Amino acid sequence: MTRLPSWPPSERPDRTAPQIALRGEEGLVTYTDRSITCVDCGVEFIHSAADQEYYVQKGFASDPKRCASCRASRRASREAGYDVRDIGGPRGYERGDEHVAREYFAVICSSCGNQAQVPFKPRMDRPVYCSDCFRQVKPD
Repeated sequence: MTRLPSWPPSERPDRTAPQIALRGEEGLVTYTDRSITCVDCGVEFIHSAADQEYYVQKGFASDPKRCASCRASRRASREAGYDVRDIGGPRGYERGDEHVAREYFAVICSSCGNQAQVPFKPRMDRPVYCSDCFRQVKPD
């Protein structure tokens, strides 16, 4: 005795629904319209026999998860593009307009006495140099 597959109630084939029969490598393959619930909006939609045949011809491994309108809106949002700054930039740290500007502090160079600006808050116990003197003093 041949046992028929058990279908979940939401995906049970409708015997009155249109069917398409194709001869494949394994023999005769029959597609029937099926009801599927959209994962985005929760609306039940029909995955038609013709769509199922198309999915097989294109090599898609799974059934659609979204209804036609949700698929169209996702496609439109992807095609609209995005700004690199929306995802953090190409290197992950470029954040665009909301990036806080680096704070600079005005100092007097410990070597030459000229004014300079440094990107750190100087401590009184350490010498601070302008960029020219720093290049001369820093160890290579």
